[in-house]
Formats: sequence, structure tokens, C-alpha cells
Amino acid sequence: MFASNLTVRAASTPPPPPPRQRHRRHHHHHLRLSRLDPDLGSWLVVRRLGLECRRKLSVAVDWGSRVDLVARMGAGCFRVARESDRGGAGAVAVKVEFDSGGQDFFDADAVEAGGGGRGAPEHLVIMVNGMVGSAKDWRYAAEQFVKKLPDKVIVHRSECNSSKLTFDGVDMMGERLAEEVLGVIRHRPGVRKISFIAHSLGGLVARYAIGRLYEEPSQSELCTAIRDCPSGEQSNHQMEVLEPREVKVAAVEPHEGKIAGLEPMNFITVATPHLGSRGHKQLPFLCGLPFLERKAPQAAHLIVGRSGKHLFLTDGDDGEPPLLLQMVKDSEDLKFLSALRAFKRRVAYANVNYDQVVGWGTSSIRRQHELPKSSLLVKDERYPHIVYVEKETPENFQRRVPSLVTERNTDLEEEMIRGLTQVPWERVDVSFSKSKQRYSAHNTILVRSYRVNSDGADVVFHMIDNFLL
Repeated sequence: MFASNLTVRAASTPPPPPPRQRHRRHHHHHLRLSRLDPDLGSWLVVRRLGLECRRKLSVAVDWGSRVDLVARMGAGCFRVARESDRGGAGAVAVKVEFDSGGQDFFDADAVEAGGGGRGAPEHLVIMVNGMVGSAKDWRYAAEQFVKKLPDKVIVHRSECNSSKLTFDGVDMMGERLAEEVLGVIRHRPGVRKISFIAHSLGGLVARYAIGRLYEEPSQSELCTAIRDCPSGEQSNHQMEVLEPREVKVAAVEPHEGKIAGLEPMNFITVATPHLGSRGHKQLPFLCGLPFLERKAPQAAHLIVGRSGKHLFLTDGDDGEPPLLLQMVKDSEDLKFLSALRAFKRRVAYANVNYDQVVGWGTSSIRRQHELPKSSLLVKDERYPHIVYVEKETPENFQRRVPSLVTERNTDLEEEMIRGLTQVPWERVDVSFSKSKQRYSAHNTILVRSYRVNSDGADVVFHMIDNFLL
């Protein structure tokens, strides 16, 4: 009897509920899901309201995007509890503020303890994105800098040149960056030092910006600098002051110039095409084929606008030299070389291989025959992807400089190399040849996204460990 009743009930299909009742059931289902999973529930509610849900879902799921959202909404301080990438564990109080179009990362406890004045971090680090990039590109590096140097640095991730704005040209982008930096400094009057870390095209933008922000020392400051020089160096320094238009060989002497009123410390570029993208093997995805390398300059501006003209040195309008060539020396109102010289360190991180966008030579400011041989490349257990470090000592630099001005008939690339190497550089060569992420080396070198570029973390740590404070 009981079994037959079950059969009858199973065979009889209840009538479908009216549309409104069915809708309510789905609605209650959504509410139940939202209680179990807030992120999923939020997504369903957004969808229910007919809003753009795909972007909202990515913001809800991705923790880094939440950071950006919280910063933009002015929510202020939050704690990032994260396992240390190289041992140890702990919580870092990180504060993110939306500032002058970009984002400031700093240790909330350190700033609070210092009251925003004496005792607060005094070193401002400006991070600049590359082509079609954004402030998000430096998210991982900014967090690591604040975690490792919590009471020393305030990191500002620039956002004035993001996405399609990177097509506007190096000069326009540089002017915007200079204005943004001035805005940050006005907002944080307690900072005393400044450093730049820039990726790809951002390195050229940063070089332009510091040329605009450079402040020459007063006569009293020059006299003080000369008086404090070792006696053997005073004559060279005096020559630099008396003959500003000549090649300045005293690049290792006191750094008396300022950048926006601050003491310049580190100028670091990461996979930056300092010599442009024109020339043999400077744009690797062209495979070094002469035919393609000749055609690329003719089409670059159609893809990336004025920035393409600047990168391929085809912008020489009205008889003026290309912008990148102008940027290896001082002009009347833009002190490009003096600004570079003012920094205590200049460092060029470069991908040895697998970077399809920027060649090894242009990013390390070397001629092709100067690139280290494979037999010289070594590995450091602390930084497994750093294969070669070249530091120019004062003695080697001063011996090398006179030979840079002996020849007059040089091509554009050679002239840029000679101009930029009037100041000493540290060169750090990076290789991801044995990494699964090698084909995205251009982004892995800065850990643009930790999910897909995490192997570049040791490069970021190398920057931090060698950072001059």
C-alpha cells in the first residue's frame, strides 16, 4: 500500500508555479548563496540589478583589486597578514591612499608613530608603469618595499600615464609625471629623499620627468660641495662648474642637485629601451630580420601613436634631433643629464633573453659586442634569476670617459650610448630561461601579476636589498 502510494505521487507532476512564485524561489536561492558565500552572493545581487557584473566579480575575488578599490573609496587602513616570501611570518600594517592621481603605499604604524613629521618615513619612492600599463603593475613590488622597509619609505605608484595615455609620447607623459610628483610632495611635506623605479617605457618617462624637476644648486651649495671634496677631486669639480657645456667627467663627485627639492638617491629602470627600439635586435620579436627592422619604424606610430615615433627615433620635426637623442644631454630648460648625475645610484635591470619587447642591449645601455658572454653568466642562490651584475667603479669610469668623445661621426644609437654613459651605471642582467614564465619575461621581471609572474620575486628582492636609503 505504502509503496504504491509513493509510485502514484512520483508519477503525478505538480503544476508549474506561476512566474512570480518561481522568481521568488530563485531570489531566496540567491539569498541562501549569499549567506554561504558573500562574494558569490554579491555577484548574484549585482547581476540581479542588471549591472556590469564581470568587472565587479574580478574586484570581489582578487585581493589586490580590493586594495585598489578600498584606496579609491578612501577606506584608509587595512592589515595585510601574509607569509613572508623569504621566511618568517607576520602582519604588516599597510596604508593605501589615493594621492595626486596615483596611490601611496606606506606603513601605517610608522607614519602614526612619527605623527606625519619627524620619525615618519622620509624616502619617497616613485614607481612608474610602462606601455599600456597602470599603477597595478607595481602592486607586488610596492607591498614588498613597505614590508621590508616599513619605517623608511613611502611608495607612490603613479597612475597619470595608464592604458592608452601611454601612446601620447614620452614628453607629454613626462610632463604629467612631473606634475604628479610635485602634487605628492606637496601632500607629504615630511619627505626628504626621492627615488624612481620605472618599467619599460616608464623609464624614459621618468628620465624626462627628472629633467623637468631638476633644481640646480645655489652658488653657496656649490662652494660647500667643492670645499668638502677631497683635494684630488676639486680641480675636476671646478672644471664641471666653469664649463657646463663640456663633457663632465666628474660624475662620481658630490651630488648637490635636487629633484623637486628632494635629495635624489636611486634611479632604477627595469627593461627600459634607453636607446629606443630602432636598430638591430632592439625589438626582439622582429627576430633580428633586417627587412622587418627597416619597416617597423614606418608603422610604429600607427599602433602606439607619438610614443612609437619617439621609440623609433622618427620624430625629428622642424629639424630638431629625435627626443631620445635630446634626452642624453642638458638643454636650456630641461637638465636631463644633470638630473641623472644627481642620483647617487643609477641601475639598469635588463632581460638577457625571452623579452620580446625590449632587447638586452637597449635596456642595459650597451653595444652589442659589450654584452657579457654566456660563459660569464652566473647564478646567485639568493637571486636565482640574476645572472650578471656589473658595477662601474670610479677608477674604471674615469679611465673610460675620455674615449667617449674622440669620434664625431657616429650614428644615433652610438651617440645615445656615449651620452648616457657620461654617468656611471650599475647593470643587472636577468634571465628566466629555465622558468615556465620565461615567455612573459618582460612582465615577470617586475612581477606585474603575482599569479602569472611570481618567478620575478627575487629581482624585486634584489632591488630592495641593494636600495640606497
